[in-house]
Amino acid sequence: MDSNPATPDKKSKTKKKQEMTALQELGRELARLNAKQLAQIPLSGELRSALQSFQTMSKFGARYRQMQYIGRLMRETDITPIHEALEVLRN
Repeated sequence: MDSNPATPDKKSKTKKKQEMTALQELGRELARLNAKQLAQIPLSGELRSALQSFQTMSKFGARYRQMQYIGRLMRETDITPIHEALEVLRN
């Protein structure tokens, strides 16, 4: 058993944190979309609901916690179709 932390199948804590931050940023980008644009993005019902809830929140703490939740949902989601749909919307 290899105990070397630099093995290719293990990600460093920093790398994991960077990936989570990137997913949260993607979530923020999705949260800035209007309802018509959001309807064009392939999202799970739970993620769509979380984004809609985020858009209605006004308190900073609540929005922060909701964005953390959105980031967690994004980790469980295949983001490739989301990226592709966002590219279509941008162009």
